[in-house]
Parts: sequence; C-alpha cells; structure tokens
Amino acid sequence: MRVETLYLGRPEHAETVGDLYANHALGLTRLALVILGDRESAEDVVQDAFLGLHRRFRGLRDPAKALVYLRSAVLNNARSVLRRRRLPSWFAGTYEPPVWSAESAAMLGDERRAVMEALRCLPTRQREVLLLRFYADLSEEETAQAMGVGRGTVKSTTHRALGALGRLLEEER
Repeated sequence: MRVETLYLGRPEHAETVGDLYANHALGLTRLALVILGDRESAEDVVQDAFLGLHRRFRGLRDPAKALVYLRSAVLNNARSVLRRRRLPSWFAGTYEPPVWSAESAAMLGDERRAVMEALRCLPTRQREVLLLRFYADLSEEETAQAMGVGRGTVKSTTHRALGALGRLLEEER
C-alpha cells in the first residue's frame, strides 16, 4: 500500500496522511462521538473524512491546512448523519443514541449527564461551536475555519451558547 505524502511548508516537514491519522484521528473521533452519540458512527465519519483527504490531497490549495480540511469534513459528515437520523424520526418517533455500555452509563455522573443533555437541547451551530472551542480546545480562528464562518460569528455564537447552556442547567436544578 502506498502512503501519499503531504508537504506541510517545506519538503523536509513532509507529513503523510498516515501521520495525520496517527496524530489526530482519536481527537476527531472524540469530537464526532460527542456530536453523534455513538462510537460506530463517529468512527465512520472520521474514516470518511480521511478517505476524502486521501482522494483529494493533490488538489489542496494549501496542504498545510489539511487538518482544517479534516475538521471541516468531520463536522459536515456528522451533520449529514444527524440529518439522516431525523428523517426516519418524523415517522417513527425520536432518535435516542445508544448507550455506550452499561458500565459507562452507570459511571456517568449526574452533572456530566445534565451538561450533555443541555448541549443536545442547543441549536446545532451553538452546540458545534462549544464542542470545537472547549472540547476540542480550538482557538476562535481554528473554530471559524472548521465551521466555515467568520471569527466574529464564532465569538457571538459562543457567547449566546454559553448563556443558553447556563439557563438550561439552572432550569434543571
């Protein structure tokens, strides 16, 4: 199997798609897991993103932004999965994500569960901006690039999302 090489900056800083996978797949999978709620779908979304990068890396205008491409692809693929899940729910009730395991469900603290439930109640854009900023620990600029919006939009959406999240958590007390 041939591994393609991305030249990030200078040729001496060559990074392969395999290196990107080794360094970032786990974090991207965690991000997708929080958005989607089940591990299998999260892994599929990340695999699709890396496959898309592998197919298109020669056409990237700026190969140094391969990680930005991957984050955007994971977000877009996760959005598509959520849209597909909603379609059957119009006919058969709402979609409930599977519990990862009986042990993990029992170990989740009440506080963490409340935050996750409150996050699911937020609009999609607000949920995504909070996950990218605070779960994936991206800067405002990186979040803006991943979401395909301006930095000001990230700032204002973060502010609104934190306020809404606080109100939702106060209601539960």
